[in-house]
Amino acid sequence: MRPFEGIKVVDATHVLAGPFASYQLALLGADVIKVEDPDEPDHTRTQGHEKDVRDARMGSGFLTQSSNKRSITLDLKQESAREAFKRLVAQADILVENYRPGAFEAIGLGYKDLSALNPRLIYCSMSAFGQTGPKRTRTAYDQVIQATSGLMAQTGTEEVSPIKMGAPVVDYATGLSGAFAMASALFQRERTGRGQRIDLAMLDVAMILMSSHLTSYFLSGHVPQPTQKFPISTGGTYRCKDGAMVMIAASNPRQVKRFWMALGREDFANETYDERLQNRDRQAQFISELFLTKTAAEWEEFFQSRHVPAGRVRNMDEALADPQIASRGVLHEHQPCDGVGRPFRVPVSPFMFEHGGPRVDTPPPRFGAHTDAVLADLGFSAADIAAMRGTRAI
Repeated sequence: MRPFEGIKVVDATHVLAGPFASYQLALLGADVIKVEDPDEPDHTRTQGHEKDVRDARMGSGFLTQSSNKRSITLDLKQESAREAFKRLVAQADILVENYRPGAFEAIGLGYKDLSALNPRLIYCSMSAFGQTGPKRTRTAYDQVIQATSGLMAQTGTEEVSPIKMGAPVVDYATGLSGAFAMASALFQRERTGRGQRIDLAMLDVAMILMSSHLTSYFLSGHVPQPTQKFPISTGGTYRCKDGAMVMIAASNPRQVKRFWMALGREDFANETYDERLQNRDRQAQFISELFLTKTAAEWEEFFQSRHVPAGRVRNMDEALADPQIASRGVLHEHQPCDGVGRPFRVPVSPFMFEHGGPRVDTPPPRFGAHTDAVLADLGFSAADIAAMRGTRAI
């Protein structure tokens, strides 16, 4: 039995962070019902590099985080759809939404409204800047938060900066934070019997991603600058014989000593940290020249066999070909399904359980595939459903 079997989640989120949060719960057994506007589907359904899946409204961003979910459509601007939404939430354990702060309150679906219907409800609001503060009503995506938080300004090199990080790390970190928050609220509810309001902001998540930098700033006033130059020479990337690069990360004293002993430089092996700082450039020059004598793969194997952290810099396709990835179960392969005519792989979770852990059971759903069935379970008759479809409420 997985942790969240029997838990019902109403997922009124779109794009990446919110859907990724509910996806984590779905992988662990929750019944996640994704709610979309009939005229404005989650726009990740129509984005991506593959035209055929975009045309089917099954874009790669949507496929990434929609396995194990059900899909319904509701136009929450219409009273009949709001009534259906309220019935759904009244039976749910969690509602997660990521609309502009105040939007749900304006249509009578705010925390106070819905917790009155369901006092045990966990109501999770995910937004760019949070439900409070002077920027609460502003909108943003991952790249705007990277820029606003200071994360982008410290990414890159002295010559090329600022640079947005390649992956939408703030979105996915917000999703994982949201899943953790909702799981924590469920655990708390088991003890108190009370629901909870969760206020999760992408900007706050970005600040937490820079935690050690924040502490350092408050201690020293040092503002992190973009650089590829690590404080000591045994950390950083070096070009190798084949033109590829290897990342060395000998950080603690034992690793640093092993690094220099492996290279036959006992004179560097026992230096203090202050001495390493002083000798950084001279040592880096020595390493740069020496590393041109072997390929990046050879240096990776050389150091790893001596318990020194090192890794060849790989492209994503190279990383995915690594048998280590295949051995970990972090990816699931779907067979062709409705809307996607060929096999495809999606990420699962970054952890495994000994038993009852995360898994994919069903493929991502077509737009509104479960609307009729869910409404029928809520007590709507066939005539009610037909009337709602006639007004485009579903």
